[in-house]
Amino acid sequence: MSKKQKRQVSGAPSSRPASPETVARPASPSRPGSSSEFNPDYSYVISDLKRIGLLALSFTAVLIILSFILK
Repeated sequence: MSKKQKRQVSGAPSSRPASPETVARPASPSRPGSSSEFNPDYSYVISDLKRIGLLALSFTAVLIILSFILK
């Protein structure tokens, strides 16, 4: 683990002189296909969640039935 270094804070507040001119930055070109490049298929996750829900419901039903039988 590397040793952490603290940032030294100067006593005087730093003030930048206001520049009257603004620097125009060119717009960064966006990639047109970026949203369609990453399109994962999560159908297996949905089926796993359905299976987990069905198991949870069946275990709960078994516990309720056993609680009535064992009374």
